[in-house]
Amino acid sequence: MENYDVVVIGAGPGGYVCAIRASQNGLKTAIIDKQWLGGVCLNVGCIPSKALLKNADLAHTLRKRTKEFGISFDNLNLDYAAAVKRSRKVSQRLTRGVSFLMKKNNIDVYMGAAHITGKNQVTVHPEEGNDEILDTKNIIVATGAYSSAPSAWEQDGKHILSYQDAILQEHLPESVVIIGAGAIGAEFSTIWNAYGTKVSLVEMLPNVLPLEDEEISKELAKAFKKKGIEIFTNHKVETIETNANGVSVTISNNGEEKTIEAEQALVAIGFRPNSSGIGLEDVGVALNERGFVNVDDRQATNVPGIWAIGDVTGKLLLAHVASTQGILCADAMANKETHPINYQMVPSATFCQPQVASFGMTEVEAKEAGYEIKVGRFFFQANGKALGLAEGNGFVKLITDAKYGELLGAHLIGPEVSELLPELTLAQRMEMTAEDIAHNIHTHPTLSEVLMEAAAAVDGKAIHM
Repeated sequence: MENYDVVVIGAGPGGYVCAIRASQNGLKTAIIDKQWLGGVCLNVGCIPSKALLKNADLAHTLRKRTKEFGISFDNLNLDYAAAVKRSRKVSQRLTRGVSFLMKKNNIDVYMGAAHITGKNQVTVHPEEGNDEILDTKNIIVATGAYSSAPSAWEQDGKHILSYQDAILQEHLPESVVIIGAGAIGAEFSTIWNAYGTKVSLVEMLPNVLPLEDEEISKELAKAFKKKGIEIFTNHKVETIETNANGVSVTISNNGEEKTIEAEQALVAIGFRPNSSGIGLEDVGVALNERGFVNVDDRQATNVPGIWAIGDVTGKLLLAHVASTQGILCADAMANKETHPINYQMVPSATFCQPQVASFGMTEVEAKEAGYEIKVGRFFFQANGKALGLAEGNGFVKLITDAKYGELLGAHLIGPEVSELLPELTLAQRMEMTAEDIAHNIHTHPTLSEVLMEAAAAVDGKAIHM
């Protein structure tokens, strides 16, 4: 039996970051995972998908834009399997990095399934060998979430895919129906379309990326349609049936049905928490009606000494939220000063082409909240760096409070906008106004000048528009 101050269950971007900060705070720490260090994000999520998206960008350029760049060649060969293999190497390198960080920070690593067998005890069930019992003062639940699908849609990994099936398969489908136009659906639409796959994207809500500002969603839909991606918004999937040629997906809109034939279907419609079967109910940890773990603003559950972070809490299912929660939780355990997370102002990004990034309120949300607003927009087509990159589509939209100039939200679509967003979230956090952003000198020529111009546009003072 081993004794610890902290035992973390789950080694994803929430769990391993929490473990490092707990160790930095002088707490004897262990971490448990049944499959991977780095979790879904590093192994079959955020990281390998970005590697595939880089290959997709090159594939799209070589297939569709060579004349524009003055490039010509014969017999183009695009090896999708090689792209997947490269993405695996990227993941493996980062996973080894997490293993190094565990050793560097003196964190004991246990591989196996974890079960909470008491308020201060966790039992590890390894695939081979005997169970190990860990006594601990604090238990951190960082078990994440898993993709959900109706039971009738049997995800066999061949015809009907989960995101994990899709990211690991080296086979490039000739045609695919993607069900769900959120981040996963949009990113895989970009990847497969770039390699020449016929993509049909189905979304039950009125817009692709339905949680984004409506203007952003419409701009992305326009870009997708231009690339030949078929979009069915306001459509419900009625059935998915497998056959000798692949799948038949029947969708409906206002009672009218349509059947799409394709080689594969990717289901990307939502996630459920990994909260059952680990002993939470046995020790009295409260879950909400969807099975997510209830936590306070310090990440504490209702049971003293048991905490939860990341996707299993259902706050925002984003890797950087999990990491932030992990640091906050570790500091709270060490009785250090903590600052609650303002989830409305958390940044998010979708790495499709063009990229989408945002934080804060949409225009509709700001009006519904009772704000009188000013909106500033600036388009990448007027930005020299964007034109030099041949990426002139998209725009930046800033939403401000008309009375005080407070930055209420920002919504971006265009080249590398995920890298532009932190300037705006920092400005909001430091209570800066659009005028402050406009007065900040931005390097020329850079994409970030679009932020300066959009900020100036709030008061009608943009220079290049």
